[in-house]
Amino acid sequence: MRETFDVVIIGSGLGGLVSANILAREGKKVCVLEKNNQFGGNLQTFVRDKSIFDTGIHYIGGLAKGQNLYRYFDYLDIMDDLKIKQMDPDGYDMISFNGVDIEYPHAQGYDNFVTQLTHYFPEEAEGIKKYIDKVRDTCYNFPLYNLKSGDRYYGEDLLTLKAKDFIDTVTQNETLRAVLAGSNLLYAGDPDKTPFYVHALSVNSYIESAWRCINGGSQIAKLLVKRFRNLGGTIHKYQEVNAFNFEQDTLVSVTTTKGDVFSGDTFISNVDPKLTLQIIGKDRFRNIYYNRIQNTESIISSFSLYLVFKPGTFPYVNHNYYHTQSIDKVWTTQNYTQESWPEAYLISMNEDRKHPGYADNLTSIAYMRYEETKPWEDTFNTVAIKNDRGEDYEAFKQRKIEAYLKEIEKKFPNIRECIQSVHTSTPLSYRDYIGCYEGSMYGFAKDAESPMKSFLSPRTKIPNLLFTGQGLNMHGVLGVTISAVVTCGELLGKDYLLNRITSTLEEKEKQRTA
Repeated sequence: MRETFDVVIIGSGLGGLVSANILAREGKKVCVLEKNNQFGGNLQTFVRDKSIFDTGIHYIGGLAKGQNLYRYFDYLDIMDDLKIKQMDPDGYDMISFNGVDIEYPHAQGYDNFVTQLTHYFPEEAEGIKKYIDKVRDTCYNFPLYNLKSGDRYYGEDLLTLKAKDFIDTVTQNETLRAVLAGSNLLYAGDPDKTPFYVHALSVNSYIESAWRCINGGSQIAKLLVKRFRNLGGTIHKYQEVNAFNFEQDTLVSVTTTKGDVFSGDTFISNVDPKLTLQIIGKDRFRNIYYNRIQNTESIISSFSLYLVFKPGTFPYVNHNYYHTQSIDKVWTTQNYTQESWPEAYLISMNEDRKHPGYADNLTSIAYMRYEETKPWEDTFNTVAIKNDRGEDYEAFKQRKIEAYLKEIEKKFPNIRECIQSVHTSTPLSYRDYIGCYEGSMYGFAKDAESPMKSFLSPRTKIPNLLFTGQGLNMHGVLGVTISAVVTCGELLGKDYLLNRITSTLEEKEKQRTA
């Protein structure tokens, strides 16, 4: 097979699919190549015991009418077909700690966020409001976050202000500090590095509105693939790119493990930047550029526990839990020991539609360093390419399951008797399925001490090769959608593309009200 396209996109994660749709809407002949049997990257779902689990999309923010992700998805023509359910307005996330009976809410709506927390911290209303105002103001300074043009970065501290440092200024109450930072698994918060803007951009859209995807986040990928094909786009599964082909210094095509060749004028990699450069080869780049990307710190990976429940046994709640062993550990749980793991975890669950009021399943995520899986790093295992990592690996996972369940039992003492089956994923699972370097949860780590160190332009040192995805600006559904807009803006013109998006939305709104 040999085909020629205007744009060839490597990887069908959200960034790749959004880029494909934007460019196809502009009349480009676009091809997307995916190595796995399922499109979508972190949007993928899987089934165990007839129960649907998400790989990475456990809830989404900003999907109420007129909000930022709603508008982006409306432009992409998928919003009306999404099956979503709004989470508890008075507490979409509950922050909790061992030995503390209270579960502290993160509520939807800026005023409601303040109101709900003030119930538990009546003397701290001013500090909570100061925090919320800073979150809103920070997000305002990132124009594309709000579908605005320009490069608005007001305030010299915007990129260098640390999340922990600011939160510590709004209150002296150690519990409230821990509650405001309690969901930092969302961005792998580091007390010495994480900028406040990363915190703000991560939590703000959920505060605006928070939603679960009914039957999983893969519906987003399926809708984007359907729209892309309707626009004349070409998309292939089981086509893993293993070579970039050049004529002198010009990138002209890619070759897949099947031996198929796809030629193009422009190429966009939705694969982790480190892995992209490794596939291309070090000799195609100046040492300073290649080494800078390879040496940029990637965010820690994770271990996920997937529980299928016996029907009608485990009560369903319409919120998530972010649970930490103790208040003083909120910022340091990445530094766990083997004895203390897991020091923090996220819990998200889906309701059993046949047994309303009870959970069908539960997903729990905790940090895990890639080094723990190094004994098996030379193995590779996906649905597309099946391999057995061996008995030692299975024993390793069983030890982790037992330690994890013991920790969860401290919060849910009777959970074991509700479990029908247990399943897991490790840093190797994320590495193999998602294509992220060492299973990294969120791409490159942002450092307030060196804000430009992890900055990555969508344009690479190869003129017709661009990056997209969570390796650019921000991770998460909204962050990656914006990264695709940034990437496509390099090809189409930033102002032109933004005008196209906003004018399309205006026209759709006129049609709805006509």
